[in-house]
Amino acid sequence: MLLIPAIDLKDGHCVRLKQGDMENATVFSEDPAEMALHWLKQGARRLHLVDLNGAFAGKPKNEAAVKSILQVVQSYAEENDIEEIPVQLGGGIRDLDTIERYLDDGITYIIVGTAAVKNPGFLHDACGAFPGSIIVGLDAKDGKVATDGWSKMSGHEVIDLAQKFEQYGVESIVYTDIGRDGMMGGVNIDATVKLARSVRVPIIASGGVHTIKDVEALCAVEDEGIEGVICGRSIYEGTLNLAQAQDRADELTAEA
Repeated sequence: MLLIPAIDLKDGHCVRLKQGDMENATVFSEDPAEMALHWLKQGARRLHLVDLNGAFAGKPKNEAAVKSILQVVQSYAEENDIEEIPVQLGGGIRDLDTIERYLDDGITYIIVGTAAVKNPGFLHDACGAFPGSIIVGLDAKDGKVATDGWSKMSGHEVIDLAQKFEQYGVESIVYTDIGRDGMMGGVNIDATVKLARSVRVPIIASGGVHTIKDVEALCAVEDEGIEGVICGRSIYEGTLNLAQAQDRADELTAEA
């Protein structure tokens, strides 16, 4: 079970939102690259980046910050003899040229969210052009998928879309319960497991992580196909210690 720190980018800063509200942002760092280094030193084996401005604008808006993070990740990996520290990125990615540019810059996985729902053909083309590099992001509330930075409800059932996109060849699925994201009220285990059981590709849980008990609860159902969990406000505000939680997850996985 991977604990994946989230670095949400808004106006070049590292922030956290509550339920996707751009007007309800807390700035945790004005230097996202330094924030990335902090999490790497805490034992992060993967990073999750979101271009929040890009998600709303429909095109990349924080590329400079992304590049600075990638430079830090590469340097840290080289200095510590680590073969690879994957970095996944979502937000405002709507065309193949953007995907290619980000992959060339060093991003490992591209997360396609709104564009996958609104233009499934684009996701299909992306999976064909960049096999093994495309993750689909499904943000849902009460089982229905939301788009456009969570500002619009699509009416699509999350499981129906997940099964459809699995056939396209997505690497994995990031599933976010938007009713819980940033609220630290606990992960929606039941909905996450239900989704994981409906597909064969790995699920990365997101939204609601608060304490190590949430990590332990996810580890208990890890064999259902849940690969990792994205951690945001909890690790920034200190209700979850990333290093300790990853050690605990490793311990539980070894016992299983």
